[in-house]
Amino acid sequence: MSARISIGRVGKSHGIGGAFVVEGASEDPQRFAVGARLLVDGDEAEIVESKRAGGRRVIRLDREARRGAALEVERDALPDLPPDHYYVADLVGCHVERDDGTPLGRVTDVEELPANAVLTLETGVLLPLVDACVREVDLDARRIVVAPGYDSPD
Repeated sequence: MSARISIGRVGKSHGIGGAFVVEGASEDPQRFAVGARLLVDGDEAEIVESKRAGGRRVIRLDREARRGAALEVERDALPDLPPDHYYVADLVGCHVERDDGTPLGRVTDVEELPANAVLTLETGVLLPLVDACVREVDLDARRIVVAPGYDSPD
């Protein structure tokens, strides 16, 4: 698993003071609290302003950040999760199989869409990250089991 977890990307500017919209923002509001520290393209920065505008997270950092830059935190900075919970980023690299054992491929990306997150497999198959599709997530074994009927690339 990665030592860093993505919490968003630098999006379009907001106003003239250097603030910007956070694209793909983490749902945890504490990640974007004033005074919070994060990594911007690997370099440390501090949040000096944070608000919501039009339902989107807007922040300003103590330094400039290029549009599209990755916003990350160290994995060790994340709180431990209760049993049967996981961070979405931990799913990248897991092998996916149907509940009958048929291998479907490896997760290469997790995309946050308006309705739900979607697992992208190396085979091009897209799987919704919803209970009806995902039957089991075993991070220790790096395995995800899905229901039949969700594995067609069409």
